[in-house]
Amino acid sequence: MAGNLSRFDPFRAMARFDPMQEIEDLFKENRWMPSARRFGGESMLKMDVSETEQAYTVRAEIPGVSKEDIKVAIEGSNVSISAEVKKEHEEKQGENLICSERYYGQQSRHFSLPQDVDETKAEAKYHDGVLELVLPKKTGTGRKQISIQ
Repeated sequence: MAGNLSRFDPFRAMARFDPMQEIEDLFKENRWMPSARRFGGESMLKMDVSETEQAYTVRAEIPGVSKEDIKVAIEGSNVSISAEVKKEHEEKQGENLICSERYYGQQSRHFSLPQDVDETKAEAKYHDGVLELVLPKKTGTGRKQISIQ
C-alpha cells in the first residue's frame, strides 16, 4: 500500500496552465454549438491530404454546395479552398410553420504543402459532396546547394 503513495506538488497545476485551452473548453461546452453545427456554422472544411512521388491529393468535404460556388486558388505551395454555403431548414407542423432557419456564409481552408505545386497541371473534381484535387509537384524547385569559393 505504501508503494501507491505519491508526493503532492502544489505547483504542478500551475505549470500546466494554458489560458487558450481554458477558452477552447468554454466554447466546447457552449449549449448553442450543436444547433450551429447542424446549419453549417463550422467554418473549417474537413479534408484529407495524401502524397505520392508525383503529386498531392486533397479530398475536402463540402456537402450541399454546387460546384460553381467552389473556388480553388494555388500560389506556389499555398492552396486555398473556399465555398459559398447556403443551407435552409424548415420544420412544419400541419399547415403552420413552427421553425425556419437559414445559414448563408463562406467556408474556407488555407494550407501550405511542403513543395510547390504545378498549377498548370492541377485537376479538380467535385462529386457527392467531396472535392478532389490532384496537385502535381513542380519539378526542379528543390533546394540548390552551391559551393563556396
